[in-house]
Amino acid sequence: MVHKQIFTITKKDVESHKKEDDLKPDEWYGTRHTQCLLLFFLLAIGYAMRVNLSVGIVAMTDKTASSNPDVPTYDWNDKSIVLSSFFWGYVVLQVLAGYCATQYGAKWFLTGAMMVNSLACMGIPFMAAEFGSKGVMACRVLQGLSQGFFFPSVHGLLGQWVPTGERSQLGTFVYSGAPFGTIVALPLTGLISASELGWPVSFYLFGIVGMIWTVWWCFAGYDNPSKHPTISEQERYYVESSLGHLKKKILPTPWKAIFTSLPMWAIVVANFGQNWGYATLLTEIPNYLHEVMGYNVKSNSMLSAAPYLCYWIISMCIGPLSDVLINRKIVTRGTSRKIFNSIGIVGPAIALTLLSYLPDDEDFLSVMVLIFAVGINGSVSSGFQVNHIDISPNFSGILMGITNGSSNIFSIIAPLAVQVIVTDESDKSLWRIVFLIASIIYVLSAIFFNMFASGEIQQWNYEQPENDKMRKLSHMDNNEKYGKSTYTQSVTEEKV
Repeated sequence: MVHKQIFTITKKDVESHKKEDDLKPDEWYGTRHTQCLLLFFLLAIGYAMRVNLSVGIVAMTDKTASSNPDVPTYDWNDKSIVLSSFFWGYVVLQVLAGYCATQYGAKWFLTGAMMVNSLACMGIPFMAAEFGSKGVMACRVLQGLSQGFFFPSVHGLLGQWVPTGERSQLGTFVYSGAPFGTIVALPLTGLISASELGWPVSFYLFGIVGMIWTVWWCFAGYDNPSKHPTISEQERYYVESSLGHLKKKILPTPWKAIFTSLPMWAIVVANFGQNWGYATLLTEIPNYLHEVMGYNVKSNSMLSAAPYLCYWIISMCIGPLSDVLINRKIVTRGTSRKIFNSIGIVGPAIALTLLSYLPDDEDFLSVMVLIFAVGINGSVSSGFQVNHIDISPNFSGILMGITNGSSNIFSIIAPLAVQVIVTDESDKSLWRIVFLIASIIYVLSAIFFNMFASGEIQQWNYEQPENDKMRKLSHMDNNEKYGKSTYTQSVTEEKV
């Protein structure tokens, strides 16, 4: 069914709001920034609970990790499978999550998702004691299922709260929550695991923090500006007019157009490459540092966090730079996405290839290359990661569900590939195979993205076809010829 609404605006209205900057509120901090801050902490806490097992599992299987002999340890030979189990659940609900967030709003879905995620995190010590590695896998699958709502919901909310001229900057800030959470979680987990407290306390701690965020979100989070009770009229108009959301309607999802869109598939493939490489680094760096380079749990966790600190710093610098290049028309939006995506994906490929052939005694250089490999990857936050909103603000949550859900199959396969290939975790030549595979996948995905990605809103984002809109604009011109001071325009109402 086609949904339209006829409304009348004057020439003066059209001419007075040509530039988005003219509508921008004078205040440097607004309600939209608070929403972005909430989403930043959502991803930070989510990632903290996602990655703390990467260090925690080292302590869980090492009797010398803690100074407290009463801290339980286990003899498991399926560590890589345990680490991959998070993604078994993570890929399942992504598309559904994106659809639900688009149709019904993301607020309460995120509330439930974080609550379940936090409870599952706090349940890991009990499940490990009662059911071994299989019990931990069950908790991780449940965490993956709940976190499947995070990225599609965040993308949908960004499509409602972030004006186009601030997309790279605020979008990058929100997504920098992921490396920020990693930066905090890895060393903190290592410190707790090596102390008298032992590794179980780290899971309780992050679970409690997740529950605190849930309460904060219940009171301060909103699906869109029109639902926020205290937002100023100027800021609401600035956000909604920028995004075309002054008139609101839920549009039917154009599934066929989405799945036949090459710009959408460019994001999918870029996400494939990113998730394979990122999952390899994220889950296996602590093991690599421990088994190949001989670092203990405490120093291991510090070194494991250093690459993500670099990632966070780079992503925070790249976002504003990307917006400047686009807003000043130095490059097009699509060209900017391709440039920073290439830097963020090809850079790690080069670094991993170099790491594969470094001599065994080059420990310091190896660590520096690892830090660079992860750090330069931060450029993708202004590459494919925000490109969903570029091509379809209305359906960005659904697009994120499709791309992130399908690509995280590679996040399952990558740790399992390590389990199969690296039969001796101290053998650097086996790790070389892992790193070279990741490098090749990185490069191929970057090539595909550069060939088919776009920075323009796709026609299927709108309710009516482009030729229909052109006909309406032609009708508007005819009205002006007859001296009418107003014109009637049939507009597509973009969804909130």
